[in-house]
Amino acid sequence: MQFKHPELLWALFLLLIPILIHLFQLRRFQKTPFTNVKFLQKVVSESRKSNTLKKWLLLCTRLLLLGALILAFAQPFFAEKIALKKKATVIYLDNSFSMQAKTDGGTLLSEAVQEILRSVPEDHEFSLFTNNGVFRNVTLKTIQNELLLLPHASKQLQLSDIYLKANTLFEPDENTLNNLVVISDFQRRMVGTGTDSLSHSTLRSNLIQVNPPQVENVAIDSVYISGYTSESIELTTLFSSNYEIESIPVSLFNGDQLIAKTSVAFDTQKRGTVTFSLPKDESIVGKIQISDAALMYDNSFYFNIDTKEKIKVLAIGSASTDFLTRIYTQNEFQFESRTLKNLNYGTLEDQHLIILNELESIPNALTTGVGAFVRKDGHLLIIPAATVDSETYRSLLANSFATSYGAQINQERSITDITFSHPIYQNVFEKKVASFQYPKVSQYYRVKTTAPSILSFQDKNPFLFGANNFFAFTASLSSENSNFKNSPLIVPTFYNIGVNSLKLPQLYYTLEKESKIDVPIKLTKDNILKAKRGDYEFIPQQESFANKASLSFFDSPVEDGIYALMNGELPLRNLSFNYTRDESELVYTDPTSLDATHTNESISEFFERMQKDSSIKELWKWFVILALFFMGMEVLIQKYMK
Repeated sequence: MQFKHPELLWALFLLLIPILIHLFQLRRFQKTPFTNVKFLQKVVSESRKSNTLKKWLLLCTRLLLLGALILAFAQPFFAEKIALKKKATVIYLDNSFSMQAKTDGGTLLSEAVQEILRSVPEDHEFSLFTNNGVFRNVTLKTIQNELLLLPHASKQLQLSDIYLKANTLFEPDENTLNNLVVISDFQRRMVGTGTDSLSHSTLRSNLIQVNPPQVENVAIDSVYISGYTSESIELTTLFSSNYEIESIPVSLFNGDQLIAKTSVAFDTQKRGTVTFSLPKDESIVGKIQISDAALMYDNSFYFNIDTKEKIKVLAIGSASTDFLTRIYTQNEFQFESRTLKNLNYGTLEDQHLIILNELESIPNALTTGVGAFVRKDGHLLIIPAATVDSETYRSLLANSFATSYGAQINQERSITDITFSHPIYQNVFEKKVASFQYPKVSQYYRVKTTAPSILSFQDKNPFLFGANNFFAFTASLSSENSNFKNSPLIVPTFYNIGVNSLKLPQLYYTLEKESKIDVPIKLTKDNILKAKRGDYEFIPQQESFANKASLSFFDSPVEDGIYALMNGELPLRNLSFNYTRDESELVYTDPTSLDATHTNESISEFFERMQKDSSIKELWKWFVILALFFMGMEVLIQKYMK
């Protein structure tokens, strides 16, 4: 038993007063003579016994009456230990795309919201957060409308992230009992490796799992161009399913126009493939769509095929450029070759890639122009001549990974080492090549540089090195010095260096993953590019250069679809964005296997248990009743006991 006002218990010492009065009460008796002493002694004896019993009973009832009143004013009660602590509640409501799964009453998210509205007491103050929103110190009435209109989010917080975010919503008070309520379907990818993060001395984690009655879903995974013909483009779409299904209808739209309809058949691995044939020279604002009753977000996939911007490549030098002409073809590149005599220095800043093709020395004017070009994010590739003026090369390359050409080595070397992880060889090799007909050179230059090697000789000296927007060979590629032009490596090497000099738009981008694109446009000082879809528009991060504008996308946009890139009111191109398909797997974790304080069957069960833990059984009324009872007992004793 506990007391609300325990300091009043000191009043129990007042019970000593009636005891002392009773024990030390002094009375004076008057003697009266009687003739019959025997009879008098009998009456006195009987009266003394009756009086003594009455006095003791009155003393007991008065002591009990006074004690009951003192205890009543001290307000005794029974309660659990945690009932006396201050409590704070934070609710995490999972609104990820997996909560779109259908139930008998709607979706997992809508049913969870309805149960919150039914279970949380109206006057109970709490904080609630989702994957993309926070409601701090609110009551149910203030956020009821927001909960009913709560949208699904593409982002899914990990359990460790949920714990960290919840801690920012709790008050930093060690005497407060913090209750974290996690309402989710607990997909396996959500649990991750942070399962032990829910254990904490001042935090009680309560997990509530909501699951659909059926776990069946078909998703559009990805789209890619699988081939070209003289008149068409082959577009392949990949599908996946998590249950046995024979086929499902697929529709292809160009804008709002339906241009193809077919069905996809699934194999034993629950995978399906469909290939569409599209006109080669036609711009496509595409959307592939299926009808699946489970998750809705992965039933559509956006892509676009625009007319490609040609990449401007300029080769400077008198050496042969036949091999460059065959690589930088007119359908993708705008290739030019100029000697030093007929070079127009004013066109340097308009290029995307400049190749110094076996120049013996570099004039000061070219050093200045190329240096300014590189500083403005232009790409530079150097092929040295058989003999070079090291000083002029050093002047040009001093700011490019501190590069300088050194002594010439007149020994034959084979090119044996390939850095497969380098960006220019990304997706070139299916696996690391063990047996390969290695190209070789007759002579090469030693170099000092901090740039990474891409191709190396057998003695580990670099043959091709560079990164970002700078690349250089250490040997002449002339037929007299090397057979590299006949090697299969030459095409992907030069082609990817050229393609990477201008990041052309892809078929689509994935939301919440950083994407970069270069737009070959000269922007005025105060001009900016915008992305627009319907009434929604945003300004991506962008950096303007002399020959292009570089755009970065990460936090925006937040919804999938096709966005028009606008220069003022002039549309430049389309950009397609899709949600990541991580939520489509629908594989769940049993919350009882997680390190949590409680696992609840429903939201109402948690609040019922919390109310029970917080309940207090007050006893002061019973002590008032006892006081009244003893008061009545005293009246009866006084009235009927002689």
